[in-house]
Amino acid sequence: MRFIETYAYQGFWGSFWDLIWWFLVVFAFFAYLFAVFAIIADLFRDHKLSGWWKAVWIVFLIFVPVLTALVYLIARGNGMAERGAAQAKQYQQAQSDYIREVAGTSPAEEIAKAKSLLDAGTISQAEYDSLKAKALS
Repeated sequence: MRFIETYAYQGFWGSFWDLIWWFLVVFAFFAYLFAVFAIIADLFRDHKLSGWWKAVWIVFLIFVPVLTALVYLIARGNGMAERGAAQAKQYQQAQSDYIREVAGTSPAEEIAKAKSLLDAGTISQAEYDSLKAKALS
């Protein structure tokens, strides 16, 4: 009965340091998971590495996880950064292309539209010059 009273008094955490230790362990676990998922993503992003080597890395990640993660990050860390930067650049280029496509017109098309409005008498020469300068900027 004394054990139950003591446990109820202390609560789930035995002391403040147990709480700190628990947070440290949880942080380390999530950091490890993040590293493993980053390694797996990098393995599938690397087109130069053969499928057999990818399988070997994954098998070692399963059976010797912490050591394999450290070796991978040390041996292939620079390549991970380069592949990540290349993929980010590719995504940015694709996004820019899509925005240009959806936005519609190029500067030459905008100037041509403004010229047709000027020829029709819809806008003045000053407005045409303003639209042309805006399209070229």
